[in-house]
Amino acid sequence: MITLPLAQPRGVVVGHLLGTAVGYGALAAVGSSAWAAAVAAGVALALLMAARTPHSPACATSVVIVLQSPDPARFVPLLFGATVLLVLTGYAASRIRRKAPRYPAYWW
Repeated sequence: MITLPLAQPRGVVVGHLLGTAVGYGALAAVGSSAWAAAVAAGVALALLMAARTPHSPACATSVVIVLQSPDPARFVPLLFGATVLLVLTGYAASRIRRKAPRYPAYWW
């Protein structure tokens, strides 16, 4: 569903970065627990909606951070690179197939 707002580059890249910030904030504030992960997902979703960058997998990013406590120096650059690569792959794939809908519907 490449035309949905959830799949647009802004939602993918900025959404994951917001989810990352919420995850590390919750981890620093209350530590690693299932309850903290649930609250982090809710706060991430609220921020994503307020920032108009809907991307539900970004909420899962905050949960992963709270439950797994990854090193930010490695996790954040890898996540950023993966999201940019995902967007560029979608862009390239939509240009290769002639009858495919164009991705992205909008960049920002």
